[in-house]
Amino acid sequence: MHRFNTAVFGTGFVGRVHLEGIRRLGFVHVYAIGESNAEKARKLGEEFHVDKTDSDYHKILEDPAVDAVHVCTPNILHFPMVRDALQAGKHVICEKPLSTSVEQAAQLVALARQTGRRNCTFHNLRFYPLVQQMRRMREAGDLGEILVVQGTYSQDWLLYDTDWNWRLDSKANGRSRCLADIGSHFCDMAEHVTGARITSLCADMQTFHKTRKRPKGPVETFAGKTLAPEDYQEVEIDTEDYGGVIFRMGDRTRGAFTVSQVSAGRKNGLSIEIYGSKAGVAWNQERPDELWIGHRNTPNQIIIKDPSLLKEAARPYADLPGGHSEGYDDTFKQVFRRFYQSIDDPSAEPQYPQFADGLRQLQILEAELASADRRAWVDVPAFQPG
Repeated sequence: MHRFNTAVFGTGFVGRVHLEGIRRLGFVHVYAIGESNAEKARKLGEEFHVDKTDSDYHKILEDPAVDAVHVCTPNILHFPMVRDALQAGKHVICEKPLSTSVEQAAQLVALARQTGRRNCTFHNLRFYPLVQQMRRMREAGDLGEILVVQGTYSQDWLLYDTDWNWRLDSKANGRSRCLADIGSHFCDMAEHVTGARITSLCADMQTFHKTRKRPKGPVETFAGKTLAPEDYQEVEIDTEDYGGVIFRMGDRTRGAFTVSQVSAGRKNGLSIEIYGSKAGVAWNQERPDELWIGHRNTPNQIIIKDPSLLKEAARPYADLPGGHSEGYDDTFKQVFRRFYQSIDDPSAEPQYPQFADGLRQLQILEAELASADRRAWVDVPAFQPG
């Protein structure tokens, strides 16, 4: 395995998780950090002992020592950074969403194809071991014909009007917040596990806090709960706190899900239930090592993650033995390992979501927004692999 140098753009919550995940691989070196705030870049660079930091990401892209780039910035910056990185000959991992529009995402899919660079849209939640177990059970026919897919992604970190994050601002995040940021995770997982595609949908959205109190200084994701009243200014909000979607997967399979960032007590509650003609499965991200398996005529089961008991194709997604928990940060390691291995072996088939998958989620989002606007069913374009 070759040793690779990588750069991380963005130093917020997810940028730090990327940095920590990269360092777990051993054969990838965090070479550079790009961050518009030079002081933040310098401090994080010192903490992680990187070779260089710069407030101008273009200068990092000009460095021939950089093999790959992780884009972990606010959504509005994804398109220009990914475009520039591909044009500079770098391989790219981009946090979802790939961009803030279908048109921009399509350009990036085409550019990645033209440049021949490895490309990944970071839908990491596929990579929990028991999510892979659900997928392999479906592939083996254990579930039978998939009839119903349902679930939620519920959080409470924006419950109060005093809660703030850059994602609330459509200028930084795009028109949608809840459906784009967490609904896309549910849709990606539903399609990945079932092997089916959402073909049409009907969506509803609600913004409960029409105005919020914005801190006068910066706050990081999942932070900012201890500020005083004089630290805020009131602003209007044009992104949704809640979304509800019913959908069809072809002629027979039906589904529904909700997303919310105002659900008291739910910290990161992604749950998915898939019911087939033979059996059902259910999984919750807040209890990631447990998988419920439901039966009609025999007792139901709850299995605990143990690689020795998983389907053979799901086993490589679990590095630790049974009884040793693997969680959110481990999914980063699993994606990064497969991404850099695919750079090392140009003939390898990518085992991770690519830019085409990022485009796919933006097409679903565009249909959801159109449906909510029209209060009607909307068709979703067929998936086109990259």
